[in-house]
Amino acid sequence: MAAIERLFGLIGDLTWGWALIPMLVIFGIFITLMTDFVQFRFFKRMFNVLVSGSESADPNAISAREALLVSVGGRVGGGNIAGVAVAITLGGPGAVFWMWAIALVGMATSLVECTLAQLYKRREPDGTFRGGPARSILHGLGAQYNWLAMIYAVCLIAAFALGFNAFQGNTVAGAVQDSLGISRFITGTALAAVAGFIVFGGIHRIAKAADIVVPVMALGYIAMALLVIVLNFGSLPGVLVTIVSNAFGIESAVGGGIGAAISQGLRRGLFSNEAGLGSAPNVAATADVLHPLSQGITQSLSVFIDTMFICSCTAFIILLSDVYVPGAEGIDGIVLTQQSLVSELGSWAQYMLSAMIALFAFSSIIYNYYLGENALSVITEDTMARNVLRIVVIGIIFLGATAPGATAVFFFSDPLMGVLAVVNLVVIMMLLPTCLRILRDFREQLAAGVAKPVFDPEKFADLDIDRTAWNHKQ
Repeated sequence: MAAIERLFGLIGDLTWGWALIPMLVIFGIFITLMTDFVQFRFFKRMFNVLVSGSESADPNAISAREALLVSVGGRVGGGNIAGVAVAITLGGPGAVFWMWAIALVGMATSLVECTLAQLYKRREPDGTFRGGPARSILHGLGAQYNWLAMIYAVCLIAAFALGFNAFQGNTVAGAVQDSLGISRFITGTALAAVAGFIVFGGIHRIAKAADIVVPVMALGYIAMALLVIVLNFGSLPGVLVTIVSNAFGIESAVGGGIGAAISQGLRRGLFSNEAGLGSAPNVAATADVLHPLSQGITQSLSVFIDTMFICSCTAFIILLSDVYVPGAEGIDGIVLTQQSLVSELGSWAQYMLSAMIALFAFSSIIYNYYLGENALSVITEDTMARNVLRIVVIGIIFLGATAPGATAVFFFSDPLMGVLAVVNLVVIMMLLPTCLRILRDFREQLAAGVAKPVFDPEKFADLDIDRTAWNHKQ
């Protein structure tokens, strides 16, 4: 076991340790330039999905909005509460600025990876769609890269469906026990039962659950943060000045100065919004839309919501309170966020925060399961295998909730997510010219006065595209 742990530790060092963060940043900047700052040019268009109806005539289809909320539910999690607190503790207030910066860059990366997932998606016999980086590899790069798709699929199942779901079960049970005194066994049983009901319903039930849970958890958390901001409105300009000053080394709140701010901000920001890591495209591909790029634009919004809204809420809660003391030790992570809320709003806030954490974790659980199911479908279409995965995931959720020490077994999750990110970035760069063709087609239709561009697969006859997935009429 020690040898295996060392092996995965080495994998983690080779990915997250020094190479991956710079790669994500550099590639994100490169993609932003190559796409002519697409995330800013289509910024207003991103919000249309929140108010517009479905683009599909099929009432059973997964809409762009549902796919967006499932991906938001997956991106938003402990990183938005505990991760931001850790970034501020270790990197100072300036880390928040660099989280914002990497989110704006990551929006372009997310747009490209999700557009490719849409382009190469496949229609299932039940009318739903499947896609993601594995299928982008199979149909975009060709059969000679099947081995790369298999590596991606195995890593996705192990990291997200198994490892991260054990941690999420532990997070929910721990939050409920600490705030309400309910035993881990009761919480684990309830969580496993509800998760089982949803995952056995497939992507439709997952999407419907996210459509309810995600707005409640996001708006609830934002409302608490807004209340803190209103109560400390006079201090807000000073906090913003502190964030910028620390970001560029004009002031220094912690040892390491600007270097610590940049390092922590970029690392925690990327862990939180997952742009470029190859997870969200699996969900983006399920939407029935008129053009691949339209879902890419929509998924950019999920990065914006995750960081610019939810992470910023945590940052302002901490920095506007008197609990946070720059350079002090002993209070960090979720405890810092919780104590900051209590100091500003009263003891009821810790119960509200526990409820938000539970919702964040639960939305991540159903998201993580779907990633695993989608990856499994690349390896085998056997229904029995899918049901076995569902049962295993439910069992792991229960185990993580009731036996928190058992989560140590899943030490491989972070290193394998690093492998996923490396594979995904390679695929993005190899298929970027194809994505630029799709982007050009979208822009040409807009320039011609088409309000909602429609994808015509016959214009791209050289690509391995499922024609039945694009039967919309102009």
